[in-house]
Amino acid sequence: MKNPTLLLICLLGCIYLGIAQTPLNYRSLEEAGMDETFINHQVDSIMQLGIMEQAFPGAQVLVAKNDTVVFHKAYGYHTYDSVQKVGLDDIYDLASVTKITGPLPALMKLVDEKKLNLDAPFSTYWKPWAKRKDKKDLTLREILSHQAGLVPYIIFLDKAMKNGKIKKRFVRTEPSKKFQKQVYEGLYVKNRFLRKVYRMINRSKVSPEKKYRYSGLTFLIYPELISTLTGTDYETYLKNTFYDPIGSKTLGFNPMTKNFPNKIVPTEMDTLFRKDLTHGWVHDENASLLGGVSGNAGLFGTAEDLAKIMLFYQNMGATLDGEQIISKSVVEDFIQVQYPENENRRGLGFDKPLLGNDTLAIADAYPSPKASPKSFGHGGFTGTFVWADPENQLVFIFLSNRVYPSRTHRKLYGLNIRTALQDVFYSALVQ
Repeated sequence: MKNPTLLLICLLGCIYLGIAQTPLNYRSLEEAGMDETFINHQVDSIMQLGIMEQAFPGAQVLVAKNDTVVFHKAYGYHTYDSVQKVGLDDIYDLASVTKITGPLPALMKLVDEKKLNLDAPFSTYWKPWAKRKDKKDLTLREILSHQAGLVPYIIFLDKAMKNGKIKKRFVRTEPSKKFQKQVYEGLYVKNRFLRKVYRMINRSKVSPEKKYRYSGLTFLIYPELISTLTGTDYETYLKNTFYDPIGSKTLGFNPMTKNFPNKIVPTEMDTLFRKDLTHGWVHDENASLLGGVSGNAGLFGTAEDLAKIMLFYQNMGATLDGEQIISKSVVEDFIQVQYPENENRRGLGFDKPLLGNDTLAIADAYPSPKASPKSFGHGGFTGTFVWADPENQLVFIFLSNRVYPSRTHRKLYGLNIRTALQDVFYSALVQ
């Protein structure tokens, strides 16, 4: 028996949007062989603690077992004023979860089509690096597994602001022929700013020491690479090749321009750049200066739509209808730990459990110590987290806006909320 309330929400959403969606199947925890009383009690307690301690004003948890949603609950409010309750179909700023749900499936598809070679120099495809001695031999495999020694992050906002004020040279309050990309309400970035971003990335330093060092830099250039290799606009390619076939209709960039009926959850009160509550426009400043469309951040979506893409990965590149979009062998390569000999836990783009995670106490583990070594996912700065476990056929989605009202709110990490929640469902599997 499907959960009638959740099923109704899904169906009404599809009718309202006038779209044909691939619906997720629902059934109760008990039907899935999991202790409903135990799970509800544990999850409710953890979520209430998180809200009480102001780890987040509100959040939601979705869990799928064997391609079927068995748990989806919302808690708290959008903000601490307790006005707008969190809804099951709310849209969230996914932050770095964008990396594995935006450019990564496209890169996987291009590898599958032999248009990209993971072990060839990346400079084969990104020509400016061919002239950079420290970059010309780096492979895409090294880069995606954060083994290349690239700089972790560049704050491009420093180039667009001076003494706390926006430089009119790069950002204007009115659109024009040279300022077409919208950053926020009443803010438009110069079209050529993207060239400055690329130039700074191309000139950035590379560490000669090859060890695990997380870097999101290349995710800023993947959209251009994907567009070049596919001959299709990055956004259009993602929508047509992945999001539409798997039925993820809210996954996309700049949702304020899409007229969705869903509520959009606000993120941070930005006192530095936009001087306003970031709401419906990407929180990440680098992605913002690219017009909200990037590979490092900028993607928004609902818990259901995230579940669909994580199930797509868990099913080794096949949709819920059985269409094989990416070959199984490519998916298996991407979700494997690439450089364990260097104490690097990462897959290709995907995060993985800590090496030896199953031997750790829950306070030290990432994610749940019960997650299998084959599991994979990613977290986001705004308080998002997605994880899939092919061995246990378990998908875990956690969405929150922990950066509200400020990114100084870090109790989501200190209380280990996401690991504790995920562990509840693994514990229920073995009871």
